Parts: sequence; structure tokens; C-alpha cells
Amino acid sequence: MNLVVDIGNTLIKMAVFQGDTILKKKTCLRQDFLKNFEELQQKYPQISHSLISSVAKTPAKWIQKLGEKSKVYELDQDLPQVFVNRYATPATLGQDRIALVSAACKNYPGENVLVIDAGTCITYDIKNGKNEYFGGAISPGLQMRYSALNTFTEKLPLLEPVEELDFTGNSTKNSMHSGVIFGISAEIDYRINEYRAQYKELTIILTGGDAQFLCKRLKNSIFANSNFLLEGLNYILEFNKSQ
Repeated sequence: MNLVVDIGNTLIKMAVFQGDTILKKKTCLRQDFLKNFEELQQKYPQISHSLISSVAKTPAKWIQKLGEKSKVYELDQDLPQVFVNRYATPATLGQDRIALVSAACKNYPGENVLVIDAGTCITYDIKNGKNEYFGGAISPGLQMRYSALNTFTEKLPLLEPVEELDFTGNSTKNSMHSGVIFGISAEIDYRINEYRAQYKELTIILTGGDAQFLCKRLKNSIFANSNFLLEGLNYILEFNKSQ
């Protein structure tokens, strides 16, 4: 039984896997990690291997706690990967992107796959049928665009996304909504079309916190999978257990 831990700047996501199946998933604040981990450990004492992916340095106490009853792996550039990395600067490749490409290799072997992660930033990652990874793109995410309009102007308010809106905004707020939401949707569709022009057969995966909000606004056919990153972390863990 595996435990994968995705540590962000504010939130931590944890998932217990039995093989490829998620038995339990939890999200908590950083300050609540140990409490939530101990609850998972009590409920699933069969956890034997753990993998940590973190955007920052992981506290030694956390690693020590995980290592008391399981073998702990930390996702970094030295950990063996399941794909061939053709990135020009592999040492700078984010752990979240490594996990997403790994999930694409696991779930879609022999296929060209574009993974779009709509979170704080929107990342685009492409791998081919030989499991070679080439890179992609990074752009501001939904909340970041709203925040930028408020932060870098004097009068524009800080807004939250809305479900219903017109293409032509009839007020300042509606104009902002139109600019952000239709703009981000057009960007995603444009990138999908460009990659489809390069790859005859292409599978599109949309994941991340804003995936469900954005997927119904896209013209292209996609697969939405909210657990894609966690699945990638589990695949990396399984791969390294066998090394």
C-alpha cells in the first residue's frame, strides 16, 4: 500500500493507493499535515512506501515521521523517471510537471499526450508515443489573472470567476470576467489546435483545480481527470520500488 504526498505552498494533498486504486484522498493546510497523516496511518497501517513531492524544502520532522513505518522517497531530479526527458533544462522541471507526464506515460503508453494543468499557473506538457518529453508552456492561471487586474491597477476590483457571462461585457466587472474567462479558454483551445497540427493522433488531458470550470467552455474534446497528478506520483513510486 502506498501513500503519496503533494505539498504545495498552502495546501497539501495526500492519497492512499492500493495498486492503481485510490482508497482515500485528503486535502489539508500545511500546518495540519502531521495530524492528517497520523489519521491516515491509523486507518491504513499497511502503508509500506511513501513518496513526497514538494514545491519547497520538506521539514525533516515530516520525513522522519513518514519513515517510521514506511520507506520514503522524495521526488527530485535524481529519482529515476519513467519517461525520456528531452527538456533543455531538466534540473528546472517542476515536480508537478514530472508527475503529470508520468501519469500520461502510465495511462496512455504509446500515445501522443498533451497534459494541461489548470491551477495557480496553467502548464502545458507534451509527450510522444515513445514516452519522450519535450516541454510545453507556462502561463498565468485563472485566479492569477483576476489578481493581476486588481494588483496592477488602481480601480479594478478583485473578482471571483462566474458561471454565466456574455462575451461582450456590459459593465466593468463583466468586461473583466469576459476578458479573463474567454481569454483563457481561447488560449487553451489555440494550444490544443497547434499541437493537433503537429501530432496526427493526440490525447488531451485537463486537470487541476480549475479543470471542471474550464472544460465546459472549451471547443476541443478533452478528458478531465482531477486525480491525474496523484496517479503520476503513485506510478513514480511503483516504478522506483521495483528498481
